[in-house]
Amino acid sequence: MPNVLCIVDAFTNVRFAGNPAAVCLLSEKAETTWMQNVAKEMNLSETAFMSQRSEGLKDGFDLRWFTPLAEVDLCGHATLAGAHILWERGILPKFNKAVFHTRSGVLTATISDGWIEMDFPALVAKTVPSPPNFQSVLALVPAWVGWNGMDYLVELSSAANVRDLAPDYTVLSKLDTRGIIVTARSEGEGDVDFVSRFFAPRYGIKEDPVTGSAHCSLGPYWASKLNRKELVGRQLSSRGGDVRILMDGTRVRLSGKAVTVLHGELV
Repeated sequence: MPNVLCIVDAFTNVRFAGNPAAVCLLSEKAETTWMQNVAKEMNLSETAFMSQRSEGLKDGFDLRWFTPLAEVDLCGHATLAGAHILWERGILPKFNKAVFHTRSGVLTATISDGWIEMDFPALVAKTVPSPPNFQSVLALVPAWVGWNGMDYLVELSSAANVRDLAPDYTVLSKLDTRGIIVTARSEGEGDVDFVSRFFAPRYGIKEDPVTGSAHCSLGPYWASKLNRKELVGRQLSSRGGDVRILMDGTRVRLSGKAVTVLHGELV
């Protein structure tokens, strides 16, 4: 059987917005090198590869994520896209929970009122010194810098600074980190609590449109600062997108919508 390949715009309900992800439904186990080559060919920020673990779906799905350059430990928008495809194609009954076995443990997704809610780990960022030349790279003085084990989390003094930021990608690509999250409290961006952007040039992604995994840190950070468990974040990329957040102890429930752009097969 051929491997099904789809492209889905995640964290949006309209095509050509949000964050596009490729989703590959594997008919059988695939080699890592082959998956990396497919991700490079897709040239999107993430390509998700899913394979069913048992005939009766009781054991869920194996899920792996690849950028054009490397495999990553956690990805929100491609998980959302993958769950969307399982329900849309009838592989999983519409209101059954999607269960994914990943490098970040077992992740789940459910659907309600057109929203897909994902249960992810909370990645609490701890205060760290700024990396060398960080201030000159951003051309701004950070209000706060933290590290969550994968990414730097940087608060800037205003939403305008986040929106107007033009970092030096060459220098950022040399930092020993998956990515850099920049954020600030919302200032007239509508019904949202905070804004952000995400840069990962070391992994072949200059700027990611909407980054679910970044909100695993943004959620606990802003929940603590604003003393709230329910939040909405807006990522200020050119495509843009909103992420609903519900803090649940050591977990973060991230919600978004998705729309399919393309169905095909890998030959």
